[in-house]
Amino acid sequence: MTSNQPYLLRAFFDWIVDNNLTPYIVVDATKESVDVPQEFVKDGQIVLNISPSACVNFSLDNEMLAFQARFGGQPRRLSMPCHAILAIYARENGAGTVFATEEELSTPAEPGSQPAVQDADKASVDTQKKPPKKGKPTLKVIK
Repeated sequence: MTSNQPYLLRAFFDWIVDNNLTPYIVVDATKESVDVPQEFVKDGQIVLNISPSACVNFSLDNEMLAFQARFGGQPRRLSMPCHAILAIYARENGAGTVFATEEELSTPAEPGSQPAVQDADKASVDTQKKPPKKGKPTLKVIK
């Protein structure tokens, strides 16, 4: 089965642009076939503005994202495989998504463990049975 990441990447890009926001991506610059300005890479990652006003010759297919942008006034051609893109978000409000890495997707769950979604569903069912508590609200991290 093919990866859903390129499809989600295109969908989030379109959604962000359609809402007149600025799409940014976070790229793992250490991955093979990533061609980005290394002088702007920090901790192995680079954040790029991929808005239509910031880049030209934009191309996003199921394998690669490529475009031309200016860095320090100099035009540069950038390209990266879709699996090297870690996140896409709107600069103005942070709306977007973080993609799971290949390692996270290929790591099998421990025997007897259940996905976090099921645990979260159970927690929400349990809280619905109990009467609401009075007082200051609190947040709880569910793993």
